[in-house]
Amino acid sequence: MKKKMGSLFMAGVIAAAMLSGCAGAESESADTEESAEAESAETAEQDTATESSNDISQKKIGICIYQFDDNFMSLYRDELVNYLVDQGFSEENITVEDSELSQEKQNQQIQTMIDNGVDVLIINAVNTSEAAGITDMAVGAGIPLVYINREPDVAEEQRWVDNGWEVTYVGCDARQSGTLQGNIIVDIGLEKVDQNDDNIVQYIMIEGDPENIDAQYRTQFSVKALEDQGWSVKCLYDEVGNWDRESAKQLSKEALEKHPETEVVFCNNDSMALGALESINEAGRTVGEDIYLVGVDALTEALDDVIDGSITGTVFNDYFDQSHRAAAATINYMKGAGNDHYIGCDYVMVTKDNAQEILDRIK
Repeated sequence: MKKKMGSLFMAGVIAAAMLSGCAGAESESADTEESAEAESAETAEQDTATESSNDISQKKIGICIYQFDDNFMSLYRDELVNYLVDQGFSEENITVEDSELSQEKQNQQIQTMIDNGVDVLIINAVNTSEAAGITDMAVGAGIPLVYINREPDVAEEQRWVDNGWEVTYVGCDARQSGTLQGNIIVDIGLEKVDQNDDNIVQYIMIEGDPENIDAQYRTQFSVKALEDQGWSVKCLYDEVGNWDRESAKQLSKEALEKHPETEVVFCNNDSMALGALESINEAGRTVGEDIYLVGVDALTEALDDVIDGSITGTVFNDYFDQSHRAAAATINYMKGAGNDHYIGCDYVMVTKDNAQEILDRIK
C-alpha cells in the first residue's frame, strides 16, 4: 500500500511539474510575441523616420545670389529653382535671396536661413575673399554648403578638405573661359587682327569685380592665350566695369577716345561686351573689320550679335549644367551620400559657327 501511495505521489509531482512547465512556456511565448511586436513597431518607426529624412519635398533650401541684376545669375537662379522642383523639392521650401552686392546683407540672410532651419545652403558669394566667414557659419550650424559660380580661393577650399567638411564648389574653371576668349582672337589670325601691321596686338580690358577670381582669371588668361601663340601684345587700357553694361559703355568710350589704335576689346562678361559694343558703334568702328570684341556668358542678346557679326565671339557659361550639378550636390548632402569638394563644369567657345546652336538651346 505504501508503495502504491508513493507512486501516486510521484505521479502528482510529475504532473504538477508538467503543468508548471506548460504555463512557463506559454508565458515565455507571450513575452516573445510581445518583444517581436515591439521590435517590429520600432523597425517600422525607424523606416518611417528614414523615409521622412529622405523625403526631399520636406527639406528646406536656402539660396543667396550675389545680385539679381546680373543677367547670367538670373538665368542660373531660375534654372536652379525649376530643376530642384523637378527633382521633388517643394517650391515653398526654397528660399532665394538677392544680396544686392552687399556681403554684410548676404551674411545676415545666411544667418536668418540658418535660424529658420534650412537643411542645405547654396551660396553665390558677393565677395569670395570672405568665403571663410560663410563657411564657418554653415559648418558651425552643421549645415552642408554648396558654393556656386563664384569660386573661393585655394586656401579656403583646402580647409574643406583638411577638415572633412560638407562643403563643395560647383562651377567652371575661369581660366578656361579666359583661354577660350583668347583662342577666339587667335583663330582669326594675326594678319587680320593686327590692323596697323606693327606685329603687336593693342587691346583694352574691361574687368568685372576685381576681388572675383573669375574676373582675375579671365583678365589674365585671355591675354595669355595670345602670348602662348607667340603674339606680342600691348595693354592700352584696363579698368573695372563691375560686370555692368552701362559702366562698360562709359569706360569703352573713354578708352577708344584715348586710344583709337585699339584692335581688340576684352570684356569679362557679355553685359559689359554689350556696353562696349555701343561705344564701338558710336566711335564709328566696325566689329569684324577694324576691331574685335569678345565677352563671356552667351547671353541671348550677345548671341544674336555674334550671329550677325557685331560681336566677334563669346564663351558659353553653361548654367544648365552648373545648376543641375549644384542640385545634385544638394541632394547628395541631404541623403548622406557626400560630394567631392570641387565639382567642375566646362565652358564652350562660341563664334558665328555655333552661336545659333547655343541660342536654340537656351531658348
